[in-house]
Amino acid sequence: MMEIKTDTALEAMREAGRVVANALAAVQAQAAVGVRLRELDEAARTVLTAAGARSPFLGYQPSFAPVPFPAVICASVNDAIVHGVPDDYRLRDGDLVSIDCGAELDGWTGDAAVSFTVGTARPADLELIAATRRALDAGIAAALVGHRVGDISHAIGTVAREARCGMPVDFGGHGIGRSMHEEPHIPNHGRPGRGPRLRHGLALAIEPMLMAGGRNDYRTDADGWTLRTVDRSRAAHIEHTVALTEDGPRVLTLP
Repeated sequence: MMEIKTDTALEAMREAGRVVANALAAVQAQAAVGVRLRELDEAARTVLTAAGARSPFLGYQPSFAPVPFPAVICASVNDAIVHGVPDDYRLRDGDLVSIDCGAELDGWTGDAAVSFTVGTARPADLELIAATRRALDAGIAAALVGHRVGDISHAIGTVAREARCGMPVDFGGHGIGRSMHEEPHIPNHGRPGRGPRLRHGLALAIEPMLMAGGRNDYRTDADGWTLRTVDRSRAAHIEHTVALTEDGPRVLTLP
């Protein structure tokens, strides 16, 4: 069942979203050639601790995962699409990095992701990141009171097809609030006019994941978490938590 939030609850979610934004900014500021992914996780932990927030990622174990997630960020590099586990990998010149982070503060949750390059960027990676940003912007623009979930899905999928990018089947956005994953599920492919109707007070995490190779399938690493492109093409992931209001969508995970 979709939970409709009060305006007061949405303001509380805004505070959680601000913590997420600050954590992502700290991670991106530290990301450089030679830095370990574990160090990026520590940077995010520091921000969450200072804000009095907890991580909804740490210890999270959905049905598909063999073990609880061991970190506060997902760090996905190059052909890793999402759910990358931070380890001792040192960033290299030209890496494409996607960082996903969440925060729970005073019982309310925010969730967002950013993709960026380290060192000398490949033009194709910048194009992929830009296409992913356009897909996110299109999804947010479609998140209007009175529209349906399928309108968001269709907007995202249209941008991905125009960019000739694939997106992993089975994964997409979701409702968010007191917990990180709530109803409704928001596929990144879909038909307009289908699915639950969007209402004032609904909070959604909208998150396109684009794969440069154009395929929609993926493989899972031995860790049971990291999703990778089958053809080794690169991937990008950008996400925001958005509140639906009568005045239009409001992004909650900005600084």
